[in-house]
Amino acid sequence: MTIELDHIIVPCRNQVRSAKRLAELLGVPWAEKSIGSFSPVYVNSGLTLDFQETDDNFPIYHVCFRVEEEEFNAILKRLKAFGIDYRSTLRGGVDKQVNTEFGGLMIYWNEPDDHQWEMLTVSYARQES
Repeated sequence: MTIELDHIIVPCRNQVRSAKRLAELLGVPWAEKSIGSFSPVYVNSGLTLDFQETDDNFPIYHVCFRVEEEEFNAILKRLKAFGIDYRSTLRGGVDKQVNTEFGGLMIYWNEPDDHQWEMLTVSYARQES
């Protein structure tokens, strides 16, 4: 059997706001409530991010999306339209620049709930040998 990631539960302060914002940025569907108490974002046919509201402390998640260049540009345009700060490096300051270090395009942002979102067109984690 092939192992595939099906869903991730993403803790947040306001699950409807968080799910809606990410879905709008990525240009994918979402729902206020799904099975259980989650607000799911349907990233693609095989991956759902289930936002779940909590008052507890939670760690900051890092999630990276690999997209085609056309989709990258569309998402970047939506980030700019929403006024969301982004940066070219993992831990750097907000520079509103696109990183091209690995032969593709890459950015990071921390919105909503400070989770760290990354978007790239070429995976540096799986470089060809």
